[in-house]
Amino acid sequence: MKRLHRVGLAAVVLMASLAAPAAAQMATWPKESPPRPLPSRRVSFPAFKLKTLANGLQVLAVTQNEQPAVSYRLLIRAGAAQDAPGKPGVAAFVAALMDQGTTTRSAEAIANAIESAGGAMGVGAANEVTFVNGAVVKDKVALALDLASDIVQRPAFDPGEIRRQMDQAISGLQVSAEDPEFIANSLIDRLVFGFHPYGRPGPNSVDALRRITRDDMVAFHKAWFVPNNALLAIVGDLTTEEAFAAAEKAFGGWAKGKVPVMKFDEPPPPTRRVVVVDRPGSVQTEIRIGQIGISRTHPDYVPVDMALRILGGEGANRLFGVLRSDRGLTYGASANYRAYKYGGSFIAETDTQSSTTGQVLRLAVDEFFRLQKEPVDPRELRGAQDYMSGNFPLTIETPAAIAMQVLNQLFFGLSLDELETYREEVDRVSVADIQRVARQFLFPDRLSIVLVGDASTFVDQLKAMGFEQFERIPAAQLDLNAPNLRKASAAGRD
Repeated sequence: MKRLHRVGLAAVVLMASLAAPAAAQMATWPKESPPRPLPSRRVSFPAFKLKTLANGLQVLAVTQNEQPAVSYRLLIRAGAAQDAPGKPGVAAFVAALMDQGTTTRSAEAIANAIESAGGAMGVGAANEVTFVNGAVVKDKVALALDLASDIVQRPAFDPGEIRRQMDQAISGLQVSAEDPEFIANSLIDRLVFGFHPYGRPGPNSVDALRRITRDDMVAFHKAWFVPNNALLAIVGDLTTEEAFAAAEKAFGGWAKGKVPVMKFDEPPPPTRRVVVVDRPGSVQTEIRIGQIGISRTHPDYVPVDMALRILGGEGANRLFGVLRSDRGLTYGASANYRAYKYGGSFIAETDTQSSTTGQVLRLAVDEFFRLQKEPVDPRELRGAQDYMSGNFPLTIETPAAIAMQVLNQLFFGLSLDELETYREEVDRVSVADIQRVARQFLFPDRLSIVLVGDASTFVDQLKAMGFEQFERIPAAQLDLNAPNLRKASAAGRD
């Protein structure tokens, strides 16, 4: 990482400070805290209407007349978690190929149609959903939704396009295999979730990629891409009646289907495991610390989210304060709460030079313990609340953002009334609530830990810092699909 320096200004300030008497320096140094945020204004969530088409497609319509434009977002309730255990990556390939040609349009025709309409369209797959979103001027809504309907219902899965996507995936895999940050992120998910679908790694070898076939993609699409497994939001300069009529015209002929029933086992309980991925010659260490978390639908979602923000998020960040501000051991540190439908994760991340790996790890883990043992300072809580409450209006500024908020509620089966009361719920969280959820849901003595770097430079530090038990795996031998995390040939030599 690089730091920017304002050399001229810094030199002038330094000279002036050296010339000034000590008493004058003390007198001019700021003694007051930063000003408090402005009082929050009442924010009303835009009115919306819901309608379920005869084929089971749920349609959300939100009228917003600030601009003559319309955004849409279509969600399919299937993503990487629905990949077959032996075929990771199928959902990602399906998403990548959707706009690369249908049985009625070529990839070029799709791109030209969007461009000529002055619009935009994107596709992708996440852990639990596949999505299509776009934006267009009002008089091109019919075209935009027709294109979306076509790529969702009738992707061609052209063999030539599959080969092209496969080549790109192989190239990307080769790059990722050399990226310490990618390795650390993938491995911490695997340790936290075990072999639960949320922690299932994507294809991590060329052989695994090449096992994915066109038939796999067709089968995935046929199973999950049905209207009664989908949500559509249309937001913008349309009346709700116009939005519902446009949805009916574009998607009304989509045939209803039987959605597979997929039962997820409970994620594994938190278990202490320290894994060192050895990359000789690395000058710094990527550090990840994590454990299983609660789902998005849990009643304590808001106080838990706030607790993780106090630990390492926006508005208040203990990890950054301890590791960066106080000791200068890293350029950044954070903690994130990722909440899914059936579980979640709490992940802290940072990096540091090899020589301070043990110290940084000890300090970071101690912050998990401190969040449990000591009530948070009311000012920390207020900082997190101000950020969360103040940021909420920004999440509903645009039609696309409004659609995202409402679709998230519908996807998780949550009440839409929560969108109106979110800020009040944030402000109700108390110091006692933060300590309660920290004690209930954090397990500092059972954290999963990943260190990616030159092991020879820091393993002795680990023992001195209280981490006597750890696994050391050469980067070239790492296999996220194996229970012992080692490739079979490497395991056989142990």
